[in-house]
Amino acid sequence: MRIPELMYLSLNQYLRSVFGERVQKISLDAGFTCPNRDGTKGRGGCIYCDARGSGTGAYGSGKDIAEQMKAGINWAGRRYGARKFIAYFQSFSNTYASIGRLEAVYTQALVGPDVVGLSIGTRPDCVDKERLELISRLGEGRMVWMEYGLQSASDATLAGINRKHTVSDFVRAVEISKRYGLMTCAHVIFGLPGEGRSEMEDTIRLLANLHVEGIKFHHLYIVENTELNRLYRAGNYKPITQEDYVEMVAWALAILPKGTVIQRLTGDPPRNELVTPDWSLDKKQTIAMIHDRIKNVVTVHGITTPVLPQPTGL
Repeated sequence: MRIPELMYLSLNQYLRSVFGERVQKISLDAGFTCPNRDGTKGRGGCIYCDARGSGTGAYGSGKDIAEQMKAGINWAGRRYGARKFIAYFQSFSNTYASIGRLEAVYTQALVGPDVVGLSIGTRPDCVDKERLELISRLGEGRMVWMEYGLQSASDATLAGINRKHTVSDFVRAVEISKRYGLMTCAHVIFGLPGEGRSEMEDTIRLLANLHVEGIKFHHLYIVENTELNRLYRAGNYKPITQEDYVEMVAWALAILPKGTVIQRLTGDPPRNELVTPDWSLDKKQTIAMIHDRIKNVVTVHGITTPVLPQPTGL
């Protein structure tokens, strides 16, 4: 099902508007970790996160960043006919290392003029001026996104899921990133333990007020070998329903500023590790339901033509 393009601005639409053609993100695993895993702030990581840190696990197979980029570019070229690419550091916290190591791995990813962008997924408490200055310098002439995991605008929720950072950390990271001309994308999760509609609405209102350039929506699904799975098996957690998730995403799309780049509409769990909810595996159906629901929300809220965010340094 195809949604009229003016209802929201997808990442694909936005990249085509900037570069004039399809641009494919290449997911990378640099072998980093997180401060709530290694003992600096805590152990075990987030309660929903598996041992791969939401990534590909490619680093563990012995592939360095240059090899991962080459393989990803070759695959995307064959699969999609893509000729331009964004290097996407996805697994774990990709600013949680020494400046020297960060510079080395980022440089390996920027393999030529066809790599038109850099996207770095990390925690908001793992950036500072020195790291953002490095990223800004290396990304000069390219589109650069900082992808920050907020998940919730409730400090109580963040503590409960073992994030070990605060909402203030996120606000600070976004504000500093903007000073360096870096685009910001927030990751949010609907259906976190203890959260109802009001908490999820508060998260979206915070992002609207901060004017982040992009957002990724996720629903909380449960995979094997996680603390969340243990809570679920003990009867202490109930996942969000597909209907409630669809309603929340549609509401959020109406509230966010025009031109916010929607990089993801729903989560994408590993099929062989998913415990529940089963609807997580039918991504197309969930997106179609969101599109149908948006039509009703658009009628109420009067969404109009998006204003494209302007990347700097291109």
